[in-house]
Amino acid sequence: MTRRRISSGSRFEADIAYSRAIVDGEWVFVSGTTGYDYTTMRLAEGIEAQTEQCLRNIAAALREAEARIEDIVRVRYILPEASEFPLCWPVLRRWFGDVRPAATMWSAGLIDPAIRIEIEVTARRQSDSRALDQSSNPSPNGSEGIAS
Repeated sequence: MTRRRISSGSRFEADIAYSRAIVDGEWVFVSGTTGYDYTTMRLAEGIEAQTEQCLRNIAAALREAEARIEDIVRVRYILPEASEFPLCWPVLRRWFGDVRPAATMWSAGLIDPAIRIEIEVTARRQSDSRALDQSSNPSPNGSEGIAS
């Protein structure tokens, strides 16, 4: 069984000595992911936009691991302000409405006060050799995800 590291290119991965994701056999473990957009090098504004960007970042890591949003079995949400969690629900329903992974949310301080949410997931890749057809996995805004 081969263990493989996936990087997003974030400088924090080297600074803190972690990987965006680890593929270990059929399992994919995606580290806590924020709403930082690596294409614009900016943190999205507001919890809804950060949640959307978190999920885009997670989808990118899963794609590199040959997995999809549908493969997620566990999700953990970390928010500095628990009262903001309901604001994320519409975004979460769009992405996870049909997936329904086991989930936990807790409130804790995050490394930067501008970060409103961090999301961590565990996925189990399908054992068949299906091709990853991204067109069957559209998000509400044309990125990866699940439309409900």
